[in-house]
Amino acid sequence: MKKAIFLSILFLFLMPLFANTFVVKDKPNDDGSATIIDWEISNDNISSIVISRTDGKVAKSLITTAKLKGHKEDSEDITAGKTYHYTLVAYDSLGSVIVSEETDAMPKAQWFNTGKISLLIMSLILAFSIMYYIFSAKSGKDIYIRPIAGLESMDEAVGRATEMGKPIMFVPGINDIDDMQTIAGLTILGKLAFKAAEHNADILVPVSRSMVLSTAKEIVKESFLKAGRPDAFVEDSVFYLTDDQFGFVAGVDGIIVREQPAAIFLLGAFYAESLILAETGFASGAIQTAGTAMPSQLPFFVAACDYTLIGEELFAASSYLSKDPHQLGSLKGQDMGKAVIVAVLTLGVIFEMLGIHFIKNFLEIH
Repeated sequence: MKKAIFLSILFLFLMPLFANTFVVKDKPNDDGSATIIDWEISNDNISSIVISRTDGKVAKSLITTAKLKGHKEDSEDITAGKTYHYTLVAYDSLGSVIVSEETDAMPKAQWFNTGKISLLIMSLILAFSIMYYIFSAKSGKDIYIRPIAGLESMDEAVGRATEMGKPIMFVPGINDIDDMQTIAGLTILGKLAFKAAEHNADILVPVSRSMVLSTAKEIVKESFLKAGRPDAFVEDSVFYLTDDQFGFVAGVDGIIVREQPAAIFLLGAFYAESLILAETGFASGAIQTAGTAMPSQLPFFVAACDYTLIGEELFAASSYLSKDPHQLGSLKGQDMGKAVIVAVLTLGVIFEMLGIHFIKNFLEIH
C-alpha cells in the first residue's frame, strides 16, 4: 500500500517531464486582437511541428518549425469574442504523426491595461491635487502663484504708452484660431485691452488670419465695454494684413517703424519671423513682452525682448490674470501634482540605482 502511494506521488512529480504541453490563451492587456501560443513537446524523434488555426470555416497554417519548445503571438485576422480552434501536429523524419494536440481559445478585449497601473496612480494624484486646490480657492483660501514678470510688466507698459501718447501693439502669432497658443494670446489680449481702455491708451492688433480677426475684434470691443468706455473703441484698431508669413512680418515691421509703439506684445505661435519682429521692436525702443510655446524661437525672444513667457507660462497667463478660483485652483493643482510625480520618479530612479526593489519583492511575496 505504501509502495503504491509512493509510486503514485513519484509519477505525479515526473509526469510533467514527459508530458506534452500545447496552450493557447488570450493575450492580456489588449483589445482582443491576439492570442498567445505556447508549446513544449518531450520527444526527441520529432523533426517538424505544424500549428494551424481554424474558425470553423477557414483553416490557416500558422507555424511550421522544428523547435520542440516555443512561444508565438497570433494576431493575424483575429476578432475579439470569436472562438478559434488550434491544432498542433508533430511529425517524425518519416512523416508519421507522433503527437497531435487540440485546444480552443477566445480572445477578449480588456477594460484596463494592468501594465499601466503607474500611469493610473499618477493620473489620480494629479486629479486629486487639482480638485483639492479648486475647492480651496473657492472656499476663500489664498492660492499663491509664482509671479510672472512678463505679465507683471503689463501695467508698466500701458502706463508708459499713456505717458508718451503712443500706441500699444499686440501680435497674437501667425497661426489660426485652432492653435492653443493663439487662444492663450487672445486671452491675454482681453486683459491688455481692458487696461488700455482704463488708461485711455490706443491699441493696435494686426492679425494674419480671418478667424483671428473677428475673434480679436470682439475681445477688444468687449474689453472696452467692460471698462466703461465703449465709445473709445476704434473698429480699425484690429485689422487684417495677409496670410503670407513674411508678408505679414513686413507689414507689422512697417507699422512699428511708422507708429513707434511704446509697448509691443508678441504672444502666440511664431516661427522664423520671431527674430525679425523682435529686432525691429528693439530698434524702435519699445518695451517688448514675448511668449510662445515654440522651443526653437524662445532664444530669439529672450535675447531681443525685455520679458519672455517661456512655454507653459503662456498658457498659465489667463489663470494668473483672471484670479478666477477655478482657474487658479486648476493651475496650482497641476503644479503640485507634477511636483509629486517628479518626486516619485526621482525616488524610483534612486532606488533603482541602489538596487532597492521593495515594491517588486512585496508583490512577489503576496
